[in-house]
Amino acid sequence: MKASFDLLRATRRNVLGLTQPLSLEQLNYVPSPLRNNLVWNMGHLVVTQQLLCYRLAGLPLNVDEDLIGRYRKGTAPEGPIDAAELARIRHLLVELVDRTERDWEAGRFVDYRPYETSYGVKLDGIEAAIRFNNLHEALHLGTCLSLRTLARHAVSL
Repeated sequence: MKASFDLLRATRRNVLGLTQPLSLEQLNYVPSPLRNNLVWNMGHLVVTQQLLCYRLAGLPLNVDEDLIGRYRKGTAPEGPIDAAELARIRHLLVELVDRTERDWEAGRFVDYRPYETSYGVKLDGIEAAIRFNNLHEALHLGTCLSLRTLARHAVSL
């Protein structure tokens, strides 16, 4: 599983790296006809990992329900976020990988409820959830790369 956590860290470093030089306005930009933006994708990564790993294992989440409500699948930005919210999301992207790895090493994910994703993959335990989450995050990294290009062209610094 070490390789899976290393891959998750690498993907999140890439997301953080490609968004770091952008302005808050660029991060909040929603290109038409799309429904979300770069910062929503970042928050969505945090929330989805928590739902797939912790909620399905019956464990307390490491984020509040308000964050879940704003960034879960099927949501869209309710408006621009501020610098404090951006800093919070960036912190969670890094910190929660380490926390999940520590919890996995401690054997906390014992009562995992099987779940079939909308991607058609059945998750039957935490290892499958972590592997699937890496696929999900890679898909969103690709989305972020495209959104970055659109935001740079639409919103000048």
